[in-house]
Amino acid sequence: MALQSLASKEAKGPWREADQKQQEWVGSAEPELEPEPVPVPPPEPQPEPQPEPQPEPQPLPDPAPLPELEFEPEPVHEPKSTPAVETRGTARGFQPPEGGFGWMVVFAATWCNGSIFGIQNSFGILYSMLLQEEREKNRQVEFQAAWVGALSMGMIFFCSPIVSIFTDRLGCRITATAGAAVAFIGLHTSSFTSSLSLRYFTYGILFGCGCSFAFQPSLVILGHYFQRRLGLANGVVSAGSSIFSISFPLLIKTLGAKIKLAQTFQVLSTFMFILTLLSLTYRPLLPSSQDTPNKRGVHTLCQRILAQLRKYFNMRVFRQRTYRIWAFGIAAAALGYFVPYVHLMKYVEEEFLEIKQTWVLLVCIGATSGLGRLVSGRVSDSIPGLKKIYLQVISFLLLGLMSMMIPLCRGFGGLIVVCLFLGLCDGFFITIMAPIAFELVGPMQASQAIGYLLGMMALPMIAGPPIAGLLRNCFGDYHVAFYFAGVPPIIGAIILFFVPLMHQRMFKKEQRDSSKDKMLAPDADPNGELLPGSPIPEEPI
Repeated sequence: MALQSLASKEAKGPWREADQKQQEWVGSAEPELEPEPVPVPPPEPQPEPQPEPQPEPQPLPDPAPLPELEFEPEPVHEPKSTPAVETRGTARGFQPPEGGFGWMVVFAATWCNGSIFGIQNSFGILYSMLLQEEREKNRQVEFQAAWVGALSMGMIFFCSPIVSIFTDRLGCRITATAGAAVAFIGLHTSSFTSSLSLRYFTYGILFGCGCSFAFQPSLVILGHYFQRRLGLANGVVSAGSSIFSISFPLLIKTLGAKIKLAQTFQVLSTFMFILTLLSLTYRPLLPSSQDTPNKRGVHTLCQRILAQLRKYFNMRVFRQRTYRIWAFGIAAAALGYFVPYVHLMKYVEEEFLEIKQTWVLLVCIGATSGLGRLVSGRVSDSIPGLKKIYLQVISFLLLGLMSMMIPLCRGFGGLIVVCLFLGLCDGFFITIMAPIAFELVGPMQASQAIGYLLGMMALPMIAGPPIAGLLRNCFGDYHVAFYFAGVPPIIGAIILFFVPLMHQRMFKKEQRDSSKDKMLAPDADPNGELLPGSPIPEEPI
């Protein structure tokens, strides 16, 4: 420091002398002639560059390593993260293979849909075999025996919201394989008992729940392998399952004629065993939501579980008045939906004693149901908005009228025509259910809307066949039972008819209210606050 002070003093000395000379020259009479020699001294301030002893600026090298430390982790971190995302696949940049091993998955999904609903829709033949066994113990057993098939079909719909959670958390492969294994156990154990109460559990609950857990992942997994050709894949699955629905009545009728009911259950259980093996092909190509590691402890895990429960069990969809009315109308129609599948075979055996090929009626229902599913998809695409509901209105009206016409048919040919229309209505009703849900609640809540709808349909579908069996026991024939089965679909059609009208009325009212708000409200910042969740449905569209 002393050296620096001395150097500064020496540097300032010549400047002071120059200043004194300037003051003397300013006071003199010749100011303009003498100032020229003054600029000569500036070369002497060379001590100014003496900041070369830059011990003070030496802190500059210290910040130099800091940016190096900041930049080093970024190039190291980026190559680690990007390949991991690319190898596993993400929803954004993911491209389905559009074939290849995906066709094996399509075959597995076809086997799943065909075997499950082939057995379920052919329960009318199993119902007749059940009655033959139980008639020895109880003469009026129609009511009790109908619960076996009604529980099985109802559990497929009842478990739908729960299956969605398992599919999301565990994946399609584990969920479908476990469900097929449970269905195999339920169907196989039904062959070791002749008690109706035990078959309520083995066939009704175990087999029904297993079918539900095996069925839904078969539809989800197709989106992992197909995007551009997803419609073709769904069409192949629908057409293939229709072949199963056509052939299963003949198979079960042949088995029932040659072997007993217990051995028939064992043969049918082999289809579920094969389904268990085929479900192993559901290899997901998209990562599940639980793949991201959790590093924040048990509290974060609990919060994630609660968030998932809120996601799947939120009641937000019921805030839509049109959805509430639509779901109530379909649930009301479902009370008579499954009655013909259960009681039609027994009715034909009682009314047409000379007819032996009663299974032809179920074949007709299965064939036209597959045709209806294929045609209704194209037809619904050409109908804009909620006007698609009118297809369901027509389907339910025809379904109710055809059910009421079953007792009025005096010939077997008339029953065949009725069954052809029943299957066609069934195909139209089921296929356009998802597009209507998208129109009502939007794409982000469509899965919850469909899950709640299927759950609401479960109880009426379970109750319908036993009530029809009870009416048969009370009146001695199936006439009143089929009249009863036709009333709920007609009531449901009337309810659904008002949904598009109400939706249009609410839409116009919202437009009027929004136009008034725009006229009265001051100019707002377009980047202002929005309602929670409002932009979410818009971005995917």
